[in-house]
Amino acid sequence: MAMVTRGAVAPPLSHRELSEADITQLEDSISAVASKAERWAKVSARERAGLLSQILRDSLAESAAWNADASRAKGLIPGSGEAAEELFSGVGTFMRMTRVLRDSLLQIADLGAPQVPGPFRTAPDGRLIAQVFPASALDKLLYAKTTGEVWMEPGVTEASCLSGMAPAYRDPEAHAGVALVLGAGNVASLGPRDVLSKLFVEGKVVVMKANPVNEYLLPHWERAMASLIEAGYLRIVRGGPEVGQFLTAHPSISEIHVTGSDKTHDAIVFGLGEAGAKRKAADEPLLDKPMSCELGSVSPVIVVPGQWTEAELNYQAEHVATMLANNAGFNCLTPRVIVTWAKWAQREDFLERLSAVLATLPTRDAYYPGARDRWQQFIDAHPKALQIGEAQDQQLPWTVITDVNPQEVGDICLNVEAFCSLTSVTALEAADVASFVDAAVDFCNDVVWGTLSSTILVSPKSLEDPATSDAVESAVANLRYGAIGVNLFHALAFALGTTTWGAYPGHARNDIQSGNGFVGNALMFDHPQKSVVRGPFTNKPKPPWFATHRNAAKVMPKLIAFEAAPSWMKLPGLVLASLKA
Repeated sequence: MAMVTRGAVAPPLSHRELSEADITQLEDSISAVASKAERWAKVSARERAGLLSQILRDSLAESAAWNADASRAKGLIPGSGEAAEELFSGVGTFMRMTRVLRDSLLQIADLGAPQVPGPFRTAPDGRLIAQVFPASALDKLLYAKTTGEVWMEPGVTEASCLSGMAPAYRDPEAHAGVALVLGAGNVASLGPRDVLSKLFVEGKVVVMKANPVNEYLLPHWERAMASLIEAGYLRIVRGGPEVGQFLTAHPSISEIHVTGSDKTHDAIVFGLGEAGAKRKAADEPLLDKPMSCELGSVSPVIVVPGQWTEAELNYQAEHVATMLANNAGFNCLTPRVIVTWAKWAQREDFLERLSAVLATLPTRDAYYPGARDRWQQFIDAHPKALQIGEAQDQQLPWTVITDVNPQEVGDICLNVEAFCSLTSVTALEAADVASFVDAAVDFCNDVVWGTLSSTILVSPKSLEDPATSDAVESAVANLRYGAIGVNLFHALAFALGTTTWGAYPGHARNDIQSGNGFVGNALMFDHPQKSVVRGPFTNKPKPPWFATHRNAAKVMPKLIAFEAAPSWMKLPGLVLASLKA
C-alpha cells in the first residue's frame, strides 16, 4: 500500500479580497481590544471572578436558544437524545469551564493561588502527578469513582509546581497582550472556551474569529460573554480565511491560538503551495509569533483483552459506540482506530455488539464541509468496510473498517484523521496480554498519527493479574498523548476543565502533528505534560452522555443548571433523572 499524506482536515483556500470596509471594521475591533490590554492586567482576581459569575448567569439564560440553533444546524431533532448531547458538549462544557475558572480565581483572591484538591504522588520515573478531580463532595457523588490527574513535565517537584502556578497572576503586566483565537467549526463550546483560557489563565485580551461553519452561533456567544465584550476585553469577528490571514499578520496581535488541523497551522505559519512546503521543510516561517494550537489526531482506543461478562461486553459496546457517535464523529477526539489483541477470544463478539449498538443509533447529518469526500477516500481504500444505517440526503452511515493490517504502516486509517462517522479496527499479534499492552503502546506512539488523546479499556478481572496491571500502568505512563482515559472516554479530560487539553508536548514547528500548548487547565499549572482521567469499567446508572441513554433529554438540562450553581438541593432530581437510563 502506498504511503498517504499524514494529518487532518485541510483548510479551504481564500478566494476573495478584503474590502476597505472590512479592513476598517477589523482594525476597529483590534484597536478596541488592544487599548484594554493594560487595563485587563490590573483587574484583580476577584473582579475577574465576578465577570465569570456573570457569564455563568448569561450562559444559562442563553443555553436553550444556543442549543436550539446548534441542533437545527446539525439536523438534530429538538428534545432528542442527540440534541441533549449537543447541549452538554456545546453549552455545558463551556459553563463548567467558566465555573471551575471562577472557583480558581476566588482561591487566588483569598489564598494567593488555585488550590489543588490532591493528593500529589510521584510516578515510578519521577514525574509529579497532581489529582485535580474530584474537587468536592458533590463531585464524588455525581461522578462516582471518577478521577482526573495532571502529570507534570520531568523535573517538576511539588514545591516548584505550587510556586509556579498561575504565572499570569504573579506578574500580570508581563503577560499582557492581545491574543487571536481562531475558533473551531465543529463544537460550539471550543472557541468560547479558548477565549476563557487566553483571558483568565494566560492574561491576554482577545479577538476571536468565528469559524464560518458555526458562525451562526455568534449572537449566542456575544450574549453569553456580554460582560467581557461590554468591558472591551473581547471582540468576536466573522469571516473566511482572508480575515484570518489579515488578523494573524496584524502587528497588534501578539500571539495566536488555533483549533483546527495541522494543515491549518502550516498554512498560517509557512504559507500555501509549493513555496509553503519549501519553507516548512527549511523551518523558515512567514509568521514568527507565539502560537498555541489544538489540532487533529488519529485517536486510538486500546482494548485490553479479558474474560468480559455479558454486561461488560454490552456496556463497552455502548461506550465505544458513543465515542464515535458523539457530534456525528466530527471531533478531533473521536476514536479512529480500535486496537485489539488478535488472540482475544471475545474479539469478534465485542465487534458484533459494537455494530449492533451503532445500528440502533440514528445516522446524523454530515454537516461539516468535505465529509463525504473524506469518507469516500477511506471507502476506496477499504471497500469491505462495514456500513451501518441508511445514508440518506446529507447523512453518512456509521462506518467501521475492520481489516486494518498493523503492518501496513501507510494505511490511511493510521495516518489520516477521518473527521466523519468512521472508525477502524486493527489486531496486534502478541504472546500474552501484558505483551499485547506493551505492543499497543509502541504501535500508538510510533505508528498511529497524532498525540492528542487515547483511551485504555481494561476490566477489573484483568487487573487482578499483576503482569497485566503493571503493563496497564506502564501504558498510562508511557503513552505520548496529551489526554488518556482509563475506562473512560478521553473526552472527559476536555470536559472537566481542571484537567488540561492539548497535544503531548514536544512537537517541532515544522512537524506540529496535534499541536502545542494546553487549554482548560483551570488550576493554571505552568509545566503540565498530560492529563489522565479514570473511571469504573461499568457504571450504574449509565452516564447521561452515552448515546444510548434513554432519558438524556431530561438529564442534560438539569446537569447544565447544576454546573451553573452546584447545590445539594439539585442533586436528587438530577440523580433520579439519570437512573431512567
